[in-house]
Amino acid sequence: MATERYKIFNDSVHGDIKMHPLLVDIIDTPEFQRLRNIKQMGGIYYVFPGASHNRFEHALGVGHLAGELVRSLKAQQPEITSIDMFCVQIAGLCHDLGHGPFSLLFEEFVKELAERMVSETGESETTEALKNWKHEEQSGKMFDQLIENGIKEKMKNGHYKDEHNEGLEFQDKDFEFIHELIEGTRPSTDSLNRERYESKSYLYEIVANKETGIDVDKMDYFSRDCHHVGMKSNFSHERYVMFARVCTNKKNEKHICTRDKEAINMYELFHNRYLLHYNVCQHRVKVAIETMIVDALLAAEGHFKLDGKTISEAVMDPKTYLKLTDDVLQEIMRSTDNSLKTARKIIRRIDKRKIYKFVGGKIFQKKDVKHLDSAEKWKAVVKDWLEVIQKGSTRPCKKWQEWIEKKKISESKFFVKPVRLNYGKDEKDPIKSLGFYRKNKPHKSVNLTRNEVSFILPIVFAEIKVMLFYKGNGKLPKNPPIREFWELVERDDVREDSSDESSEDSSEESSEDSSDDE
Repeated sequence: MATERYKIFNDSVHGDIKMHPLLVDIIDTPEFQRLRNIKQMGGIYYVFPGASHNRFEHALGVGHLAGELVRSLKAQQPEITSIDMFCVQIAGLCHDLGHGPFSLLFEEFVKELAERMVSETGESETTEALKNWKHEEQSGKMFDQLIENGIKEKMKNGHYKDEHNEGLEFQDKDFEFIHELIEGTRPSTDSLNRERYESKSYLYEIVANKETGIDVDKMDYFSRDCHHVGMKSNFSHERYVMFARVCTNKKNEKHICTRDKEAINMYELFHNRYLLHYNVCQHRVKVAIETMIVDALLAAEGHFKLDGKTISEAVMDPKTYLKLTDDVLQEIMRSTDNSLKTARKIIRRIDKRKIYKFVGGKIFQKKDVKHLDSAEKWKAVVKDWLEVIQKGSTRPCKKWQEWIEKKKISESKFFVKPVRLNYGKDEKDPIKSLGFYRKNKPHKSVNLTRNEVSFILPIVFAEIKVMLFYKGNGKLPKNPPIREFWELVERDDVREDSSDESSEDSSEESSEDSSDDE
C-alpha cells in the first residue's frame, strides 16, 4: 500500500495520528464530518470557554487509541487477525456517529419528548421507539448509511490492503462485529460472531467495556475533556496500553488486565471521572443552560422541520438525521415562523445570560433520597415547600410569602435536578470488577482486595447532588428558605402530584417565560 495514501492528523491530545486509507475514506464522508458540528461536552461550552471541541476530534482519538491497544495486544495474541484489528479501529472511529445536537443533552430531549407525546396522544410505535432511543444504536444506523456510498463494496472485495500489502476481505460477520463493538453488545448464541467471541471475547472490551468501564472511549474523553476545561488528569493511557495484556480468570474467560502495581492508578482514573463530573459536567450553570436548550427543542418540536420532517421524525430517518446538528438553535433563531416564537425566546434568554436561577444545592447519600424516584415526587416536594413557606413565620419566609402572592408563583416555576456522582460503577468499588496480573504470573487474572492496594481509599463511591432552580425571568428574593426544602427532601412520605391542573400550569409558565424543563 502506497504510504502517501495514509493521512496524518495533528491532534491536541495525542499528537500526530496516522490513519490507514480505509479509515480516511470513512472519515471523509458526510456522516463522519457531521461530528465537526456537535459539541463534545454539550452545554458546558457556555460555561467553560475552552470546551469548544467537537465529537469529530474525540472520534479520531478513540479510533487512534483503539488501534494502539489492539496492536499492543496482537503482539502477545497471534490469533488476532488484521480484519479483527480494523474492525476494532473502525468501531472506535464510528462509535459516536449517532449523537444528536449537543451530544448527551439530545438523549435527555428525546426522553422528555417521548414522555410528553405519551401524555398527549398515548402510546404508539413512535413513542416506544423514542423511549428506547440510544445514540449507540443510532451510531450503528449511521455507520450502515456511511458505508453504502461504495466503501462497503471496497471492504468486501479486497480493495484495501493491510501492513503486509495483502487484501482485506470483510465478510458479513465482520460488519456485524463492528455493530456489536459500537453498540456495546455481546453476540447471541446464534450470532455469526459467536465463535469469535468465545475465542477472542477480550476484543469486546476495547471500545465500549460495559463490564469494567475501562475502555478507549473513556480514556480519550477523560484526557480530552480535562485538557479543554483546564483540569489536570493524572491518568496515563499510554501507560495503560503498555501494561495491558490478555489474561485468563478462574472461569477460563479471557479479559484485558493490567499489572497489580497499577491498581492505585486505576483508582485515580475513576477519581478523575468523579472530579470531572462534579466540577464540570454537573456545574449548576451548565445544568440550567442545558435545561433551557432542551426546553427550546421541546417548544420547537412539531414546528421546526428539516426536509419536511419534525425533529422526532428526523431521529427515525438517518438521511434527515444527518442534517441535525448544534446548528438547530441558530436555524430556529433565523426562522420568522411565529410558531417558533417560544423556542426563540428561550434561546434569546440564553444569549442574554438570563438563565434559570439556581436556588440551592446539596449533596446526599443515595439511600437518603431513594424514595424520590420520579419527577412527580420531586414536583410534590416543591409544592409542599411553597406551602410551608406560605405558612412560615421566619423572616426569609415572609419575604418569599410576599413575592409568591404578588407574582402568583406556582410549583411549575421551579424544577429539581438530581444528578448522580460516582466512580463509574454506581455504589460499587470499581476496582473489584477489574482483573490484574502479577509479575510472576503474567497470564493469570486475579482480583485485588482493598488492603492489597492501599489503606487510604474511599469507602463510599456514589452520591446524589440535588439542585433546585427557578425558571422565571425576574429576580428572586434574597435568602431563600432552602433549609425547609431540604427537610422535605429527607422526609420519606412524599406524595405524588401529577394532577391535570399542575400540567396546565406548567404549560402556561413555559409559554409565558419561554422556559422548560430538562
